[in-house]
Amino acid sequence: MPAEYSQPPPLILIKQETDMSTNAATTQPSIPGTLLFDGEQARKGYALNKMCYSFNTAENRAAFQADETGYMQRYGLNAQQTRAIRERDVLGLLAAGGNIYYLAKFAGILKLDVQDLGALQTGMSKDDFKAKLRAAALQ
Repeated sequence: MPAEYSQPPPLILIKQETDMSTNAATTQPSIPGTLLFDGEQARKGYALNKMCYSFNTAENRAAFQADETGYMQRYGLNAQQTRAIRERDVLGLLAAGGNIYYLAKFAGILKLDVQDLGALQTGMSKDDFKAKLRAAALQ
C-alpha cells in the first residue's frame, strides 16, 4: 500500500441529490473516511468495475495475469484506475469509482480476503483489524 494511504484520506461527503420517486432534494451526511458509492461514482468507475466483473471467469483472470497493461487498455481504464491497479491500492480503486463487490473479484486474483481488504481500507495490519473485529463482537 502506498505511504500516502497509510491512513484513509479525509473525505467530505455532503451531497444533495434528487430522489427520483418524489422529486425531492435529499442531503446525505458526511461520514469521515467513507466514500459514498453513488451514481457519480458508478459512472466514474464503470470501466474499472466492468473489468473486475470479467474476473468471474478463469480465462479472464489468466488473461489479466498474463498481460495486465493490455487487459486494462482493453477495458479503457483511465490513468487513476490504471495506477491504482498497478499499485494494488484498494483505497485508490475506491476513489477511482470502484465498487467493493466488483473489487472483490480483483482481490481474489491477489489472494486477498475480506479481512485483508478491511485492513487495507483502515490502514491497519490484518492482525490488528481482526482484533478490532473480535473486540467489537464482544461489546
